[in-house]
Amino acid sequence: MTAKPTRRGWLYGGVAAVAAIAGLGGAVWHRRASGGGERLDAAFWAQRFERPEGGELVFEQLRGKRVLINFWATWCPPCIEEMPMIDAFFRENAANGWQVVGLAIDQPSAVRKFLANTPVSYPIGLAGLQGTELVKNLGNTAGGLPFSIVLDAGGTIATRKMGKIEPADLQAWRRA
Repeated sequence: MTAKPTRRGWLYGGVAAVAAIAGLGGAVWHRRASGGGERLDAAFWAQRFERPEGGELVFEQLRGKRVLINFWATWCPPCIEEMPMIDAFFRENAANGWQVVGLAIDQPSAVRKFLANTPVSYPIGLAGLQGTELVKNLGNTAGGLPFSIVLDAGGTIATRKMGKIEPADLQAWRRA
């Protein structure tokens, strides 16, 4: 005689299945969020962004270099907190071939006002809605900020970082 599934049994089974799927999804996101390995195509390198002070940020000029790209916004507290550390990283490592780029996913007027009060040494591009699509294409499907990627000199994503950059992140990226 076999036991007939009860409502409670179905409920527990459903919860277990959802938990297993969520765990698998989390594992895939963690691997994708922290890992890399994808080589960026010509469409990525063809992108151009207006700069707050005028002119353009041309990605093609970054090809062949180690690049840290940081996506940020003026309304994002962790983004603002990490900017002085990113700026120091850029100033300390530019002579060693590192490039740093900030892409602001924000209103141009807000970015200009912010940078007038809190300038940085590294170039900033005004990405706006184009930046939202770009972060999704680079593996940040939720579109959260701050989000950073590190590219090796061959144009391959070496790592991704969702959330605020910590000093240990910059040290590891410098050594890698």
